[in-house]
Amino acid sequence: MKIKTHIKKGDMVKVIAGNSRGQQGKVLRVSPMKGTAIVEGINLVSKHTKPNAKKPQGGIIKKEAPVHISNLMVLDASSKPTRTGRKMDTKTNKLIRYSKKSGEVIK
Repeated sequence: MKIKTHIKKGDMVKVIAGNSRGQQGKVLRVSPMKGTAIVEGINLVSKHTKPNAKKPQGGIIKKEAPVHISNLMVLDASSKPTRTGRKMDTKTNKLIRYSKKSGEVIK
């Protein structure tokens, strides 16, 4: 089942729950079917890799793991966490996302 998301790829978000609480980062990928997002530098896990052509030695690498969307909040232009709304832009007749806290448009 596809989950309705308030987060898009490229958004700046803040983690509001979990081990990475309080950290901020940019969304790299959103998976609406699983209800998760991968955020740059958040929820890092150690992954053991076998030797291959790229890394002949193999070893342990740090990689971002998915975070549930309910644990993320979008940041507005003033870097404050906010809920998002959608409204019609009067000039272009397209839906735009805006910050419910400040009323500013979220790019």
